[in-house]
Amino acid sequence: MFDGHLSSFSGRARAWTDSLFVDHAIFRLIWTNFHAVIPGKVYRCNHPTPARLRRAARVLGLRTLVNLRGHRRCGSDALSRQAAEQAGLVHVDMAFESRGAPHRDRILRFAGLYQDMAFPMLMHCKSGADRAGLASALVVMFEGGNTRQALQQLSWRYGHFNTSRTGILDAFFLRYQAEAEGRLPFLRWVETEYDEVRLKQDFVAGKLASFMTDQVLRRE
Repeated sequence: MFDGHLSSFSGRARAWTDSLFVDHAIFRLIWTNFHAVIPGKVYRCNHPTPARLRRAARVLGLRTLVNLRGHRRCGSDALSRQAAEQAGLVHVDMAFESRGAPHRDRILRFAGLYQDMAFPMLMHCKSGADRAGLASALVVMFEGGNTRQALQQLSWRYGHFNTSRTGILDAFFLRYQAEAEGRLPFLRWVETEYDEVRLKQDFVAGKLASFMTDQVLRRE
């Protein structure tokens, strides 16, 4: 766990060591999991290195970076915060969960942030698979899409597996599809009818897929 400053060479060295070998950024040096959610407006990826973030900001004209991991005491967090500041990006912490029923208050907070956000924006979690998939699917719904389109953001193509514990994210959108799509706007359903506890009780994850995501791939 990195809990230092980047103002010195030794501090930056500790941050990079923590990022590369504790937070597994060594794999993210070549694997970006970068995709457009809404071309020209919203993008998703795994936790970007400073160089990747600067390049994306320059090429795409980014104005906002949304950190779906929340504020963390790790080298990756410290390095990307500094890189965002240097690139002139607004840095937003919007923590989401990947293995629990999405929280109503967090969805509504994200909706409020999205309404006032400066675009184009880039969202990231650690691997760009689960929380990035949830946030991307929410963006699709905010933009007037349907659950079928939203669920495309929760796909094995991004490293998301719906038979593992992270499949509860898919179950959330499927619950809206079954209970209220065509009857209530998505955010109205979230605000008035969505039952987090019942979704958690009803969802059953596959043991093998959960072992792969939790123990082998070491997802958060």
